[in-house]
Amino acid sequence: MKNYTGKTLEELLETAANEKNCTVEELKYFITDEKKGLLGLGSSVSADVYCMDDVKEFLFDYLGNFFVEIDQDLEAAIEEKDGSFIVRLNTDNNAVLIGKMGKTLSAFNTVVRGAVNSEFKSRIDVLVDVNRYKEERYSKVAHLARRVAKQVQRSQVDASLDPMPNDERKAVHKALSNWHNIRTESEGDGPNRHICIRYVPDETPTVVDEEVAVESYDEVLDSPQEEVAE
Repeated sequence: MKNYTGKTLEELLETAANEKNCTVEELKYFITDEKKGLLGLGSSVSADVYCMDDVKEFLFDYLGNFFVEIDQDLEAAIEEKDGSFIVRLNTDNNAVLIGKMGKTLSAFNTVVRGAVNSEFKSRIDVLVDVNRYKEERYSKVAHLARRVAKQVQRSQVDASLDPMPNDERKAVHKALSNWHNIRTESEGDGPNRHICIRYVPDETPTVVDEEVAVESYDEVLDSPQEEVAE
């Protein structure tokens, strides 16, 4: 993220947009200094400015440096979607980066996301996937959630799923968000945080589509940064 200075904020942003080859509307900024001159003379403003291409470039550099340090070859593809980023990685040893039950990959996601948010002083949603592991996990947990939800609908007895990381809980929330008589809530703390699928009796007759599913990380990134139905 680069710092720019101009007589006015408008001038500053115009300069940044021209340099980054984007529109002013595509820029994000944080004012770092502002001076008021006498009768408008000597006024200036400074701001840290970035656009989504800067975030993508940072991700490429950060991942490249990381894998050089651990002496691993890397193929990376980064897709920007509505202000969120999906990083698809392929390395010589995918299993090492994924880890047992995906724990190493979850930790790596936390590190990368923290680095991005620190650099750009914003909460930017980043998902790192290795050999489509996460995409397959979202499909599996969504399928499991739908199966359990059908049991809850029939029995009218609440059920709990096993603990899972935040992004997979978001996939379950999204998958069941429009189900009739079903509400999802996250409970527990830390590694024990899990989803409860609860039966909700009818108040008024409604007709909804029960087959809304989340089976890709694109849809998970479409959901809010914070979990729904907490």
